Amino acid sequence: MGHNNHILITLFLFLALNLSADQVAIPRLKYSGGGDWYNGKTEIPNLLMRFKKEFKVDVNTRDFFVTPDSKEIFNYPIVFVTGHGKISFSNIERNNLRKYCENGGLLYIDDDYGMDEYIRYELKKIFPSKELIALSSDFELFHIRYKFKKGIPQIHTHYEKPPIAYGIFDDDGNLIVLYTYNTNISDGWDSKGVHPEDSNENRELAIKMGINILLYALLY
Repeated sequence: MGHNNHILITLFLFLALNLSADQVAIPRLKYSGGGDWYNGKTEIPNLLMRFKKEFKVDVNTRDFFVTPDSKEIFNYPIVFVTGHGKISFSNIERNNLRKYCENGGLLYIDDDYGMDEYIRYELKKIFPSKELIALSSDFELFHIRYKFKKGIPQIHTHYEKPPIAYGIFDDDGNLIVLYTYNTNISDGWDSKGVHPEDSNENRELAIKMGINILLYALLY
């Protein structure tokens, strides 16, 4: 999908897939363990309002949550996970998340600092036979709407390492988990002034990457 294919993308989303406005949403995952799953209250509404403006479609701009063990999670093509620190799931929750991903859902995890060791442990529990794979810069996610020739952009730097996007794929080669590390894409969706150090350029990069992520979840 190229940069100027507004009409093609819109038709595909809302005719071929027949998605309702309530389904074009990004629920966040309310998890246990003590991490602040709820942080960044303006992130999702801002991203979805930009998506609505660009594609002239109805979307659900609410900031709301689903739980890992719920049936409601299956209503959405993408679920967002973020926070600082520990994250943990029960076996029931792990099984439900696995089923969600195996049935076409995309779990998008953005480490807001301190989550890495815990989410890696949980992902291994959820997908014991799968590995996190670094996504190359030519992966479709980085070109579906906006072009990111170097791959995932860096909005905030938390570690002395380059930013990286990882994926977990199902047996058919479909991306079912996206994990962004040392990038903090979602912080760049927050309203101006929430993170005073963020330049307008970086906030725009974050929003554009967010649009790519949402489009990928809807189209694939």
